[in-house]
Amino acid sequence: MLCPMKTITTHYAKTHLSRLLKEVQHGEELVIMCGQVPAGRLTAIVPTGRRRPMVGTVTSERVKCKKDAFAPLGDAGLREWGF
Repeated sequence: MLCPMKTITTHYAKTHLSRLLKEVQHGEELVIMCGQVPAGRLTAIVPTGRRRPMVGTVTSERVKCKKDAFAPLGDAGLREWGF
C-alpha cells in the first residue's frame, strides 16, 4: 500500500526549509502546494561523489627537491638574484 506524499504550503516551505531538507535527506518526499494546486516536489538527489577529498587525503605525489635546495646562496647566487 502506497502512502501519500506529505503536502506543504509555499509559506511553510519557506519558513521551515532547513527542517524539510533534513526530512528529504531521510527519504521523505514532499509536494509543495500553491493554493490547492501542486507546484513542485522536494526530493533527495543521489550524490555523485565528493567534490573535495577529505582533509589529510594524499592527492598527488610528494614534492621532491635537491638536497641543497635550501642551502644558503653563495656570492654568485646572491648576485644572480640581484642581492
